[in-house]
Amino acid sequence: MAVMSLLLAPAELAERLGRPGGPRVLDARPASQFAAGHLPGAFHLDPFGISLIDSRPAPLKAWEWIMQHLLELRGVTRDEPVVVYEETSGMRAARLVWLLTLFGHPDVRLLDGGIARWRADRRPIVRDAVAEPETAAVLAIERRPEHLATIEDVLAALGNRDIAIVDARSRAEYTGTLVRAARGGAIPGAVHLEYTANLMLDGRYRRPSELRSMYEAIGVSPDHEVITYCQGAYRAAQSWIALREAGYPRVRCYVGSWNEWGNRTDVPVELGS
Repeated sequence: MAVMSLLLAPAELAERLGRPGGPRVLDARPASQFAAGHLPGAFHLDPFGISLIDSRPAPLKAWEWIMQHLLELRGVTRDEPVVVYEETSGMRAARLVWLLTLFGHPDVRLLDGGIARWRADRRPIVRDAVAEPETAAVLAIERRPEHLATIEDVLAALGNRDIAIVDARSRAEYTGTLVRAARGGAIPGAVHLEYTANLMLDGRYRRPSELRSMYEAIGVSPDHEVITYCQGAYRAAQSWIALREAGYPRVRCYVGSWNEWGNRTDVPVELGS
């Protein structure tokens, strides 16, 4: 069975906007950018900063409840498609796409190239205030944990040659020269490919064949189970989409990422090379 792409082209979104059963559009950019101009009918939801630093069951459950509530306030349900965008095919929008996939939403997509590509195609931008729904929607969750990695999952993956761990951070973070937690460095055995490499110069994702070639070049093949991570699981979510688009069937995003791993003293760290 073919897997539905997580990406949507601006032309396809433009055709679907305003139609009955059309998508609910979420703008994941900072509020100031949303106020300066957004897609017609878009609701604002910037997830940046709502990170999880402890992926054990109780904090994870509380974090998921918070995110579910924020999505419901924007009217998100399982009954209509969702399209998320930001400036390009970036990490904020990717984080919401990954989250809704984790929640089992049947039709969530990322606007490939973001609002930058929408503008380049000379499509309409508005500054109208968007009225929030008078009552919160109910987003029924059918959780799909195969898309999620916790700290226990990553610990269990260490030394397992069938599981590849991909570090989506900058080279400086990977090698430990830039330290953004109590400790610098990388998860042992992780290979590095910065998330920006997934995109072309115009902010769209590379073609699936190009993406696959890049990941195979660092030793990550589709027969691996893959775990992506970064600092707070935003860049990791963007790479999670890249791997899914490249045809990798088993990809998980480590939700705690280095915010959790680098601040723990009871887990191993190495300097990436």
